Amino acid sequence: MSSRPNALNGMRHIAFTVENLEEVERFYVELLGMQVLHRPHQNLVYLTLGNDNLSLSRGSASERASGPQRLDHFGFICDQPDDVDAWADYLAQQGVEILARPHNHSNDPGVRSFYCQDPAGNTVQPIYHPAVSGQRLVKP
Repeated sequence: MSSRPNALNGMRHIAFTVENLEEVERFYVELLGMQVLHRPHQNLVYLTLGNDNLSLSRGSASERASGPQRLDHFGFICDQPDDVDAWADYLAQQGVEILARPHNHSNDPGVRSFYCQDPAGNTVQPIYHPAVSGQRLVKP
């Protein structure tokens, strides 16, 4: 029996196939503040906040992955609980659909978040969580 390799260092990459690439890119760059990391060609762009990598590729609904894989939502970490509310207000002012207003999690004390939707229909959760908020990737 082989032993487990060195520990993984977090989930720092997610990839989406979207029909409306320019609109989705605008949401993440202009509204959420991500930066273009690399654009290999007109149908693929990699975005970052510094510690992560979001891949957006152009494709039709029929080209998306099928089968049992389903994404419920994904989160962006906020450093302070008040940041959650500020992001909700800002995104609502920008016309982003807010699916659930900022709230404290009754089953997870100290956690605060809300849900919104990107232009491709993905559910995004800006979240403050005391166990991970404020942490920064430290390079060896």
